[in-house]
Amino acid sequence: MTKPSFDQDAANLLDDLIQRARRAGADAADALLVDGASLSLSTRLGKPEGLERSEAGDLGLRVFVGRRMAVVSSTDRGPRMIAELAERAVAMARAVPEDSFCGIAEPGQITHSWIDLDLNDPDEPSADALIDAAKATEDAARAVAGVTNSDGADASWSRSAVTLVASNGFAGGYGVSRRSLSVSVLAGEGTGMERDYAYHSTVYGSDLESPAEIGARAGRKAVAKLNPRKVKSQTVPVIFDPRLSGGFLGNLCGAISGAAIARGTSFLKDKLGQSVFAPGIQVVEDPHVRRGLRSKPFDAEGLPNHRRHLIEDGVLTTWILDLRSSRQLGLTPTGHATRGTSGPPSPSPTNVYLAPGPLSPTELMADIQDGLYVTELMGQGVNGVTGDYSRGAAGFWIENGQIAYPVSEITIAGNLKDMFRRIVPASDLRLRYGIDAPTIRIDGMTVAGM
Repeated sequence: MTKPSFDQDAANLLDDLIQRARRAGADAADALLVDGASLSLSTRLGKPEGLERSEAGDLGLRVFVGRRMAVVSSTDRGPRMIAELAERAVAMARAVPEDSFCGIAEPGQITHSWIDLDLNDPDEPSADALIDAAKATEDAARAVAGVTNSDGADASWSRSAVTLVASNGFAGGYGVSRRSLSVSVLAGEGTGMERDYAYHSTVYGSDLESPAEIGARAGRKAVAKLNPRKVKSQTVPVIFDPRLSGGFLGNLCGAISGAAIARGTSFLKDKLGQSVFAPGIQVVEDPHVRRGLRSKPFDAEGLPNHRRHLIEDGVLTTWILDLRSSRQLGLTPTGHATRGTSGPPSPSPTNVYLAPGPLSPTELMADIQDGLYVTELMGQGVNGVTGDYSRGAAGFWIENGQIAYPVSEITIAGNLKDMFRRIVPASDLRLRYGIDAPTIRIDGMTVAGM
């Protein structure tokens, strides 16, 4: 591995801030600078509706006086504010209670080299280019037969430069860019109208799907939802579209977050090293995916990160830990710290995906006599303490292994401990969202209808 170049002027600014904090009485400190620019616009019915450009820089300082910690932030990086920020942070730290688990990494824990993950597209699109892309996306959606109205299309670009410096000797940084296109349209008339959407987000603009692809997908999805039926309450197999299936990995990551485990507020708190999914299931986390939406070369505390299996052959292998939660649990940190400028780090995953299975989505549902294909979920009915799961849903009814007709106004329910064990992945994995899964099947779910 190498140590890619980063903004040395930003690093010098942060080092000066840390030295001022040390002279003011801090025993240790770290500082984070995030400089960013963004451009976004929206169109509706072919006309521009909004155009926004912003440029901002946020500076955060975290100081430690003994086992006391304080975090301060500012958008002003002038010499006077730098001096005041250091003094204020130390004064605040002296006034707060002790936290025996806080503190920056030891010098032997930090990384001194990392790889270039190609996260920063040098191309900055013009406002006209984004307007043209948004219009083309909406036009493609409205061209689908049955689409009758539009909520509009959005196109955006952003770029951020992240620099982290700490008194333990760490200094590093990297740039991150984003491009995205989205559109939402309506099909049908009057009270029978249905809405759907499509979007795509990438690090490089050259990797973005075409406006024609995104728009046509949104239009087809909206039209397919017309004339939904209700179904009776029953227990059936449920198929989850890839647009939704990654949500279960989000539930998993929340349940194995070190903060939740340390508090004892997770339904998986006693499952480390035990079977949680069916044999053969693999859940992979990889912070080093080139051009990955959640990729980063090191964590927010300057620790190295690496590819790992969160689930190996169905078995839970690790917690997601930052320094503080690792100290609480008496474990080695896993390089999962993330943070903003105004708060302390917390554990969070990077790119996560469920490894695909051998069957196509069509084969996965071929033996289902009656079942549900879910394309939309509503509400936040997931209990992280008990694993109870209950959410509003819409999608399509499956009869004799085939999609039969659209359905709506239903609720699906189960418990994540049981649902995880019943997940069967299809073969259609695509890395699109940062947390990704293929089409999945879960048998034995409760569908509440009429």
